[in-house]
Amino acid sequence: MILAATSLAVAAGSVFAQQDKYALKVPGGLAFAEFRGYESWEVVATSQSPGLKLVAVILANPEMIAAYKAGIPENGQPFPDGAKMAKVHWTPKMNQHFQDTIVPGSLHDVDFMVKDSKRFADSGGWGWAVFKYDVASGNFTPGTEADKPPQSNDAKCGYACHTVVQSRDYLFTEYGKR
Repeated sequence: MILAATSLAVAAGSVFAQQDKYALKVPGGLAFAEFRGYESWEVVATSQSPGLKLVAVILANPEMIAAYKAGIPENGQPFPDGAKMAKVHWTPKMNQHFQDTIVPGSLHDVDFMVKDSKRFADSGGWGWAVFKYDVASGNFTPGTEADKPPQSNDAKCGYACHTVVQSRDYLFTEYGKR
């Protein structure tokens, strides 16, 4: 009985010790919690970064999807405040059942973008965040300058890279035709 109680206490302690990813923030205030539910958002597109050796899926909240379907950014209009995207990166691996197919392996990181023209007025109206995933611990941490690509670890970390698509309201990703 003592052994069972001890095992239960250890198991309960490990559950309580697990990270609450929704408590994380990057400097500048962008929080993981602002993207709660991203796992079930609609797919915008997929991507592969040969230089980084990662595969990704880009997801968007309903406001972002509605904007894409309305023709933004091709029509020259900006995305509305509240539009959000998540980009989930994995290290690629070969499908064990279909050897010619690459599928997601271990989780690498999750990137977020949110349009808030007041809060992020000095970065094109967008806020960014990168949260690296540590496979061994199962925990997320904000990205850093040591990462590839480097992250300046604040809510404006994506601005420098995204200025090349300023005419597309700072967005690289095109909505995949269905």
